[in-house]
Amino acid sequence: MSATAPAKPIDARALSGAGLRTFFRIAGVWKLSTDEQTTLLGGPARSTFFNWKKDRDVELSKDTLERISYIIGIYKALQILLPEPAAADAWIRKSNNASLFAGKSALRRMMSGHVSDLFLVRQYLDAQRGGWP
Repeated sequence: MSATAPAKPIDARALSGAGLRTFFRIAGVWKLSTDEQTTLLGGPARSTFFNWKKDRDVELSKDTLERISYIIGIYKALQILLPEPAAADAWIRKSNNASLFAGKSALRRMMSGHVSDLFLVRQYLDAQRGGWP
């Protein structure tokens, strides 16, 4: 029997920089306001948020990394479901009659500030695609 090597620890600093770069690109194509961005990131202080925009050599909390992960997954799912980039990027602001959204937009649901709402939107989109990646 061969022993498996212990898992390498996650480099949160490296993930943080890459995650922030990707988040800010998505925020740009989704045309998110500063308030929308800070809410999606979990409500950091404005000074912290602007420091993240300027210097991405930081170590984000697990909560913030989880939020960014869901946002990246939402973006990816939309690009697959709606291959026209403009339609994919506009989807989050359009009203939606699915029971999860109750006629409101996905962005409105995500703006509750709860990480669980990001999870639910991601889960909804993955189900529309036919399952988890």
